[in-house]
Amino acid sequence: MRHDIQANERAFSSKEVAEEVGIATPTVRKYGQILERNGYEFLKDGDRRIFVQSDIRALIALRDTDKPLDDTAREIVAQQKERLEASDETDIAINDTYENLSYDPNQVKEALRFLVNELAAAREMNVQLTNDISQLKTHVSQLQQDHHVISSSIANSAQRTNTKIEKLTEQQNTHYETLLQQEKQRSEHLQKELQNMREEQKKEWSAQNDFNKRLEVSIQQPKEKWGWLFSLFRK
Repeated sequence: MRHDIQANERAFSSKEVAEEVGIATPTVRKYGQILERNGYEFLKDGDRRIFVQSDIRALIALRDTDKPLDDTAREIVAQQKERLEASDETDIAINDTYENLSYDPNQVKEALRFLVNELAAAREMNVQLTNDISQLKTHVSQLQQDHHVISSSIANSAQRTNTKIEKLTEQQNTHYETLLQQEKQRSEHLQKELQNMREEQKKEWSAQNDFNKRLEVSIQQPKEKWGWLFSLFRK
């Protein structure tokens, strides 16, 4: 197990490591496999490697080496083992130091005071977060109300527009029916006028035919009777 990682040390993804080292993401995976093959230990989340600064330094060493990659990897693994062993020894020394410490009341009070201050700061932060969440909820609620008002306004406007369109369509249909009725009446009137004109023309033709017949009969009579013909014109 690795003991050389600090509690607050930043972790990097493969993509971030690739950008940091200046190599492609597949190359990061390749270097990681070479290191693991030679005994290097990575932090892992399942099968996914989690990189820290010491791992980035190891990848840079592989990137810049002039030796075969496996040889450089073995050197890096040896350095990691030395670092882990030193970390184990430091942990033992620290534990022994804590066991030999005397409990100074002033130090205890100072530690308690520090804890109280930290708790107060955490409580204040929680209050601030609660207020922020409350304001966020209020803002979201206001946005929802605004959305409802806008949606209602759009729906009402659409309804009014549809009503206007229906009214205009009805008016247009009524006007069309009126024009159609007027045109029908005008057509019937014109037909009656034409019928009357035909009848008048027939009467005139009939009168003309009668006149022509009388004229023909008069012409066929003796000349002494032409006076009667002239009497026809006088009438």
